[in-house]
Amino acid sequence: MKKIVVVGAGPAGLMAAATAAEQGARVTLLEKNSGAGKKLSITGKGRCNLTAAVDGRDLIKGVPGNGRFLYSAFHEYSNNALRDFFHKQGLQTKVERGNRVFPVSDKAEDVVGVLVNNARKAGVEILFSTTVSGVIPKNTGLMEIKSGRGKLEADAVIISTGGISYPGTGSTGDGYVWAEQLGHRVVEPRPGLVPLQVTESWVKELQGLSLKNVNARAYTKQGKLINEDFGELLFTHYGLSGPIILSMSHDIGECLFAKRQPVTIKLDLKPALAEEKLDNRIQRDFDKYSRKMFKNALNDLLPRKMIPVIIFLSGIEAEKVCHQINRSERLGLVDLLKKFTLTVTGTRPIAEAIVTAGGVNVKEVNPRTMESRLVRGIFFAGEILDVNGYTGGYNLQAAFSTGYVAGKYAALE
Repeated sequence: MKKIVVVGAGPAGLMAAATAAEQGARVTLLEKNSGAGKKLSITGKGRCNLTAAVDGRDLIKGVPGNGRFLYSAFHEYSNNALRDFFHKQGLQTKVERGNRVFPVSDKAEDVVGVLVNNARKAGVEILFSTTVSGVIPKNTGLMEIKSGRGKLEADAVIISTGGISYPGTGSTGDGYVWAEQLGHRVVEPRPGLVPLQVTESWVKELQGLSLKNVNARAYTKQGKLINEDFGELLFTHYGLSGPIILSMSHDIGECLFAKRQPVTIKLDLKPALAEEKLDNRIQRDFDKYSRKMFKNALNDLLPRKMIPVIIFLSGIEAEKVCHQINRSERLGLVDLLKKFTLTVTGTRPIAEAIVTAGGVNVKEVNPRTMESRLVRGIFFAGEILDVNGYTGGYNLQAAFSTGYVAGKYAALE
């Protein structure tokens, strides 16, 4: 019976361990935390966005960071196969806006529970509170794993220790060190799916304000469109967060890190109204409140928290009576609402990122099996690989698919 050790009990590791055991291998899963899936249990605000309900082509498009590497893995273990797996385990799923798939229970802990129970049912031995300090290939062809429980030997090792985002969950980059010791190149980790920092000091006044239907466009210093999205965003004391910002942050981050230049984000705060229609709307409001001051005439148009900032940026005197506001000032207000501009200077630290961009160079990993091209018997799965997707379930699908493939071929090869 082939002996396999899996390091890391996240989604990739749990899937890999169960799959390898189902193929007839004797599997030991090592996890340094006291329980499994610590990071998984907090994803999607504790609801766990499992995958995306899209076709195979769009699944690849949802992973801008080396998505092509996942072609075989997604083909072998698709998003439909993943949903079928959970349904058979008694956990039903649902599709929400943006093709996001969640468990019907809205509990990430239920997802973790299914994965752990499935692994144990397959015969996986799970050892919690077990640290690993190294993985060493032996002359015998076996692998030696140095752990807090002593040395273990295995025919194959699957490294699924994650990246370095949310280090409090145990993702502290341990696997990168072992990969480099085994001769692999690790692409420098950087934040993926992360809030953005801006230079404008007035953004602090908007802290906590959430806007649900806005259009955001990101531009380079030269005016080239980087990315755009529509939906919900959140203002913070340092800048911007929320679903569309996190989704856009991959491409924005690449521009910031590669070109070392600031990025401009322009928000259309009223995307349902063309400029002319918005101007007509403002005119109606000004007629309605013609005897009121400008600062008291925007409640129908904007969230209360945003009004002082808009007044400041518009250049219109706050106490100016509405019927005295001229056409030029009004059109300037229209332009401001359609092109509300912020200057992005960086991302938040990688510790605050949902996923890690960077990791083990995928050119050194066989995409069909997830086995190292450099060291036979070493497999990689999940976020440790230099693969990262947009928000919406793409990263978890990548973890499940690579975990399945790594587990299958570690047992069969």
